[in-house]
Amino acid sequence: MIFTFDPSEVHKYWLIEAYFPEIAELDQGRCPTVAEIVRHLGDCRVDRIPIPHDCVDGFLAAFWRRPEAYLDPGVRAGISSFALLDQDVVARGVAQLEADLESGQWERRFGYIRSLDSLDIGYQLLVTS
Repeated sequence: MIFTFDPSEVHKYWLIEAYFPEIAELDQGRCPTVAEIVRHLGDCRVDRIPIPHDCVDGFLAAFWRRPEAYLDPGVRAGISSFALLDQDVVARGVAQLEADLESGQWERRFGYIRSLDSLDIGYQLLVTS
């Protein structure tokens, strides 16, 4: 079994779409797509894995329904994408997210997701026979 995400889908995540598009560029340069992994594995089942709203693992999309978490330097310290980005890019994105949360802009654009129990952001489980 391999738990992975598809870098060709990561840009659909609100955090990347609106605040850190550089993460999509970073991931596309360093991570194979699910299709590429399947070509190497051969016959396997691919299951999409929606992320639950209360996920505590701490990976990038774990806080999809809790945008305030990304303002916490301790949370960001546990996410490799933030460590690999230029820190000026991180500071800019965090400042914009904080401003949008304070102004209500985030809620107007993305607040509908707070009512969801899980969200499909491109994470997938590949199971070989």
